[in-house]
Amino acid sequence: MLSILIPTYNYDILPLVKSIKNQAVKANILFEIICIDDGSSSILNKKNKKMNTLSNCSFKVNKFNQGLSINRNTLAEASKYKYLLFIDGDSVLIHDNFINNYLNAIPKGYDVIYGGRIHPKNAIPQRKLRWKYGKSHEDKNYLDRRKNKYKSVLFNNTIIKKEVFNKVYFETNITEYGHEDTIFAYKLSKIKASIYHIDNTVLHGDVDLNKVFFSKMHKSLNNLDKVYKNKLVDPNFITFLKIFNKLKFWKLNYLLAYSHIILYPIYKRQLISNYPSLFLFNLFRLSYFCNINLKK
Repeated sequence: MLSILIPTYNYDILPLVKSIKNQAVKANILFEIICIDDGSSSILNKKNKKMNTLSNCSFKVNKFNQGLSINRNTLAEASKYKYLLFIDGDSVLIHDNFINNYLNAIPKGYDVIYGGRIHPKNAIPQRKLRWKYGKSHEDKNYLDRRKNKYKSVLFNNTIIKKEVFNKVYFETNITEYGHEDTIFAYKLSKIKASIYHIDNTVLHGDVDLNKVFFSKMHKSLNNLDKVYKNKLVDPNFITFLKIFNKLKFWKLNYLLAYSHIILYPIYKRQLISNYPSLFLFNLFRLSYFCNINLKK
């Protein structure tokens, strides 16, 4: 009935796997749990391979890093059941009835069911940047998510019918970090897939260090520039691109692009510090994007 698919990279996934397996067994359903580490060569994989000793569970390691999109596609291709539950490897279950919540929602017949994700109540200063961004941009309750049902879908904790997944797939041209979910959600909107948002959140268990997230955001914005220039998504689907297009219309993108060169050292120093400003982070994102967008 349910294929539980866990993409991961350099992370101990056994606690998550055991939590999910226990709930699936109690629910008395047909299930499988498949996890693929995307070529991390991590020492943790020695421990993760113990997953293969658990019934209905499988752990594999890619020889090379292929990117989250391809890893998720590979997981889907390896699955055998009608419903696919994608859950990130750094997730922590906070509901004892996590699996049952999804089982209660499945009979409603929706193509996609998203349970949501939240961040911890607090974070150490060295992880504040990712934490603040997550609290501000991602931690939405199910009622707020329903107001923009497609834009609010992330695949860190989502069930999708396999037949629907096979119509869209994750974009294989996106191999670096960032916007895999954006393109997938846009594809779902184009085929008018039915979306159902429920209150079944997981906790983000591995909040990036400030310097790591700052570096990742460069990759994410480079991906977005590729998405924009190749017209993979209608710019109106992404709030960030709507803002960029307004700046571009008024020729303000040039000002931000050139200011980025001057202000970059200040952005970097402030954002990787123990007191990162979300306002400066958003300004950094816009100015960086304006800068790289001018390049061919």
